Amino acid sequence: QMAAAAANALAIRDALEAENAPVALVARAGTDLSRYGLRYSHAGLAFRDHPNGRWTVVHLLNTCGSQHSQLHADGLMNFYADNLAPGSARVVWLDARLARQLAAWTDSDLQRLHEKRYNLIARPGSREYQNSTAWLLEVLAAAQLRQPQPSRGQAQALLTAQAFQPDHIHISYGKRIAGGLFSANTVFTDHPLATRLSGDYPVVTVRSIVGYLAAQGLSQREREWLAGTPVTTQDW
Repeated sequence: QMAAAAANALAIRDALEAENAPVALVARAGTDLSRYGLRYSHAGLAFRDHPNGRWTVVHLLNTCGSQHSQLHADGLMNFYADNLAPGSARVVWLDARLARQLAAWTDSDLQRLHEKRYNLIARPGSREYQNSTAWLLEVLAAAQLRQPQPSRGQAQALLTAQAFQPDHIHISYGKRIAGGLFSANTVFTDHPLATRLSGDYPVVTVRSIVGYLAAQGLSQREREWLAGTPVTTQDW
């Protein structure tokens, strides 16, 4: 597994070096979401010139299944060591102006958009909770505002104005019980009663983030690897 992570990291590093953009979005399959038609479960931002080292990935992780999360700055190998499907990866290069804006941000800028209360199925636009993909989406939105110290509220307002479209996953009440989904890091009451009754939960996914970037003209190009082999980028 570590050898696969190392090979993956080298391939991604070479691709990032070839493009030489200051920031790019990188994705991995950290959890099996194939039952929802999703390949990638987790993503972060790879910074070329990060204080921790070249091509450091900043991303949000839940803390051991608890109610909280924190931001991590990892090398590419550590980031892909948690890949459920070794050798699978996706890179999205951002619009040049957006990438430059993100590259100019400090760790405190990224921390300001972080809500520590974690919810695995956080509702898009929730002020009380956040998960890994919601944090990433709000960072991308806040960077578009091009103003000092944008807030989560301002980022969420922009996403609403731009009609961001989340994915929907179905979790029936029976599955919530039988699957043991009542846990510290999963808060169903973050969603309205109508959603809980229907079982169709809107969530921010890697797919919906990439779709949003494309719809807003904020992505330039993509590359994908499956089982360590470069492939033509697919629909997921």
